[in-house]
Amino acid sequence: MSTTTAATPVSILRGGEWLLRSSNPAEVFTPERLTEEHRLIAKTVADFVDKDALPLLDRLESKDWSVSRDLIRHAADLGLLGIDVAEAHGGLGLDKVTSMIVSEGMARAASFGATFGAHVNLMILPLSLFGTEDQKRRYLPRLLTGEIVGAYCLSEPGSGSDALGAKTKAVRQADGSFVLNGEKMWITNGGFADLYIVFAKVVDEAGEHFSAFIVERAFPGVTSGKEEHKMGLHGSSTTPVILQDVKVPAANLLGEIGKGHKIAFNVLNFARFKLGAMSGGGARGAIAESATYAAARKQFGRPIASFGAIKHKLGEMIVRTYAVESLTYRTAGMIDARIDATPHDPADQSAALATLEEYAIEASIAKVAGTETLNFVLDENIQIHGGNGFVRDYPAERHYRDSRVNRIFEGTNEINRLLIPGMLARRAVKGDLAIIAAAKALQDELLGPPAAPPSGDGPLAGECRAVEAFKKAALMVLGLAMQTYGQRLADEQEVLMHLADMLMDVYAGESAVLRATASTEAGLPRAALHADAARVFVSDAGARIETAGREALAAMLDGDTLRTMLTALRRLFKLTPANTAALRRRLADEAVARGGYPL
Repeated sequence: MSTTTAATPVSILRGGEWLLRSSNPAEVFTPERLTEEHRLIAKTVADFVDKDALPLLDRLESKDWSVSRDLIRHAADLGLLGIDVAEAHGGLGLDKVTSMIVSEGMARAASFGATFGAHVNLMILPLSLFGTEDQKRRYLPRLLTGEIVGAYCLSEPGSGSDALGAKTKAVRQADGSFVLNGEKMWITNGGFADLYIVFAKVVDEAGEHFSAFIVERAFPGVTSGKEEHKMGLHGSSTTPVILQDVKVPAANLLGEIGKGHKIAFNVLNFARFKLGAMSGGGARGAIAESATYAAARKQFGRPIASFGAIKHKLGEMIVRTYAVESLTYRTAGMIDARIDATPHDPADQSAALATLEEYAIEASIAKVAGTETLNFVLDENIQIHGGNGFVRDYPAERHYRDSRVNRIFEGTNEINRLLIPGMLARRAVKGDLAIIAAAKALQDELLGPPAAPPSGDGPLAGECRAVEAFKKAALMVLGLAMQTYGQRLADEQEVLMHLADMLMDVYAGESAVLRATASTEAGLPRAALHADAARVFVSDAGARIETAGREALAAMLDGDTLRTMLTALRRLFKLTPANTAALRRRLADEAVARGGYPL
């Protein structure tokens, strides 16, 4: 399936290269470039959620897992389980944009979305990427039809974020098989899955080797613990999985001994990206609920949608969602373009695997920005609903509870914040990205005489200049951090957190401006609204980036050096603020008029 409706191709940057290079708006993938096939699949997913999943929510929340199985089989009938699987193995072999669209659409049925995601993203995908031909032949056909359901067993009671610290052991036997002992925690689909990917340390005379295994529930010694009493996602199964002397055939080793980290981390890269996209889908759904409610609810004789405070909330919900949507679609476009540009057999998943590694930074950004935007939107959704948002008569409170775990799933947001600048720094040291040279040149520029501001015209010229200033600010702080701490940078978590916030706003802000510019240049009917959303995001991002930069510099430097670098930072932020109140009002009014997300 093509990733674009236009002749203009999608440009391919290396992961993180957007910090160093500008992009052509026409060469960035956006929702406006979806093909008819993409839109038909999006409608298929929306119809499935509305007609099949949501009406069965009460039965799902009563822990009737036969309903989950029925829904998985129905999703299989619609072709939704095999998007990422090559046709040679029974899948559809479609692009990653399509895969992202399916995840977006499942967001409004969050409990089933978790069930679906564990089965598709955490079982089918790693089996497709790393399985042997024999493993794919034995398991993929039944997984793709929903005959059997999968789960992914990585976390343990004592090793949440430290996945490689697993205590589950696998001991090789004389016949080549393995005996597994241990306990896995917080396993989605744990209570009813038929097949598990289990991570364990193979123990031998040479030490312990983190590895992965395909474990059938039918194997003696595999049991599920009790369902967890969770804050949200009551309609998904979450249990411990206990392994007591479980004999696993040698043929069920997934990948190579000692290479389990490659499976775990690469699968998480794509799962993080798709969780970011799913968060964007959930935010759009909540905006529709808020806009509809605000139009109908009257106070003081007027719809609350007519009040400035409510317009501000709706407008900000739209702006943040627009930025997340822009960065996830941009990333999906680059992923597909890179895979397409890599010569490979369609059945060979090595090109996809290398690409997912390449865009690990963007995947973490999507995960953190997406889940935190969704949390913000759902909190404001409750506030707009007032007391009604706090009771179960309206779905607002369920959405809020269901979303909270997203900031913990797939690596906590704190871990992902550390990864974003950490991966950039490692790529810089390896010479994969010219960050060190660029940071040095920038430092010389900022400490020299002021240069004339760049010229340019167009409806978003100011925002384009602002984004370039944002990049310089982030590059300056990153370069100083690498220079100051060297190999100890990984230990300076506060500085890394500030850097991550700067980098996320840079990528989101640029993605929003590129999308809005492309919409304007193409003369799209709602181009003015795109521009409004981009302007608000960039205006507010400037304040956030400057504050994070100041905090990071203060943590690294002191005295005259600190004052010098703060002066240099201030030179980058001589930006004229936009009238964001008026822009948010326009966006809010359009959402109320349309009864939903206006972009």
